[in-house]
Amino acid sequence: MAERNELHPKNKHNGQYDFTKLTEDYPPLKKFVSLNPYGSQTIDFFNPQAVKALNKALLISYYGIRYWDIPKNYLCPPIPGRADYIHYIAELIGTENTATGISGRKCLDIGVGANCIYPIIGCTEYGWTFVGSDIDPVSIANARKIVTCNPVLVHRIELRLQKDRRNIFEGVILPDDFFDVTICNPPFHSSKEEAEEGTLRKLSSLKGKKVSKAQLNFGGNANELWCEGGELRFLLNMITESRKFRKNCKWFTSLVSKEKNLDKLYAKLKSTGVAEYRTIQMQQGTKNSRILAWRF
Repeated sequence: MAERNELHPKNKHNGQYDFTKLTEDYPPLKKFVSLNPYGSQTIDFFNPQAVKALNKALLISYYGIRYWDIPKNYLCPPIPGRADYIHYIAELIGTENTATGISGRKCLDIGVGANCIYPIIGCTEYGWTFVGSDIDPVSIANARKIVTCNPVLVHRIELRLQKDRRNIFEGVILPDDFFDVTICNPPFHSSKEEAEEGTLRKLSSLKGKKVSKAQLNFGGNANELWCEGGELRFLLNMITESRKFRKNCKWFTSLVSKEKNLDKLYAKLKSTGVAEYRTIQMQQGTKNSRILAWRF
């Protein structure tokens, strides 16, 4: 595997995976580990079971998690990239002095998913408390099981079901809530067909030959991968709705997968009357991504 030195300096996953340590901490991973042509240990990243086993091993080894599982066909996220988002957000909000310091921060995760990855990393790395919201009852139920089965997470993560899929913050943020920051990994695609086409292009590029059948090595269902209007419409709606909750949140942030969407998002931020906005660049291997952050 390529070295991952492009990650945030505080990211525990810079460099190569230590498969010796990971298989000691989580023995079921061992059956998926093999040598690549260069003689290094790796797994088949096109195998969903192998990716899930790697995630479990990483959470056990680096974050002290005792139990973690997800329902079949739900998103199994690449943990190094998710950790990067949390570390960059800590940098964003860590420059501001508060009585509780960096460890006393409260974060709202929009679209927490069944995997609950962002709250897990934020709680264990920085001691933050979280509210995680989702429109999918199955995701909320599974995330709640993860929380209740891990003492390090209990009483630090609250899950809230978003009952109206037209809303993002409305119905989730309560009148007395205050969050230091909101985070979000929005659905990138506008339809199932677009999601599958994107997966086929990615797999064909990685394998060096045309792949005709999409198999999502990280899983994902409709709520997680696509929504009407795709990423751009979702984020435009988020910016509009954020103004109503400007007194409940210090910073609003989201991942932006498609760089071409930034100009329209900047224009929306300006017309919405934000006091400040920033774009934080991230790189994970060959993948470039970015965080858009704004405040009123």
